[in-house]
Amino acid sequence: MNQADNLQKLVNSSKKAKTKFIAITSGKGGVGKSTISSNMAYLLSTFGYKVAIFDADIGLANLDIMFNVSVEKNILHLLKNEAILEDILIEINKNLYLIPGDSGEEMFKYTNNQILENVFKYPTILDDMDYMIIDTGAGIGQFTKHFLEIADEVIVLTIPDPSAITDAYATIKVCSRFKERVHFAINMTRNKDEGKFIFSKVKHIADENLRKGFSLEYLGNISNSNIIKKSVQERVIFSKEYSGSLATRDLINILKDFIFKVESRKVDFDIDRSFKGFLTRLVERF
Repeated sequence: MNQADNLQKLVNSSKKAKTKFIAITSGKGGVGKSTISSNMAYLLSTFGYKVAIFDADIGLANLDIMFNVSVEKNILHLLKNEAILEDILIEINKNLYLIPGDSGEEMFKYTNNQILENVFKYPTILDDMDYMIIDTGAGIGQFTKHFLEIADEVIVLTIPDPSAITDAYATIKVCSRFKERVHFAINMTRNKDEGKFIFSKVKHIADENLRKGFSLEYLGNISNSNIIKKSVQERVIFSKEYSGSLATRDLINILKDFIFKVESRKVDFDIDRSFKGFLTRLVERF
């Protein structure tokens, strides 16, 4: 039985819940965050989950490029009441939808509850999402921090570069103030041992310096590969076009571990877990 079959078995056996909001972030740019976010969303969708991916990288929204699709309207048009949700959603495949972001901070000028009431008068196709992947900006800017605070789970991605690891730890440190745990993954590694070594160093520092009760959890590594670089240039999803590659197998392993962890945890159903509820919680911070 291969990795894909194992993940399919896991999906079939797990109890579906209302939307879980997963933020993927990094300490600095250039670590492949949007590439990994888009591929994680794609893989989740192909294994039976209904997934939306929200381009929340304010100032550098680029998931349309990753998926090689054209965007006519985005989240800003929604918040300005110039479009309904269905106008901006882009269906990538049967179970995957892209919510295009805006490459500027203007969207936050239009965030108020009255607008949201008008936008979400009727049920939407996002109401029964299993997962929403939030591709945040790099670093801990004001807007990125808000997304991290309201997400159910946070994944911090880094690469073996020392400055990237330092910035990743800074992100983890900030998250530890309002999260019980943060997940950690390392992109562009030479091998699994390098990933485990880097994580052991970061975890040691975190255990020594961050608040008691906070947990840093390792998801795994994605091997450095020309396949990933080629897929970015070709504007294709590497886990789709190169499904047998080592990078794809690595990402499936990460997803398998992540799903086990997330599905075993209780979800707070006292809050509105729809996309409207998510945006409302975001709006309330401005």
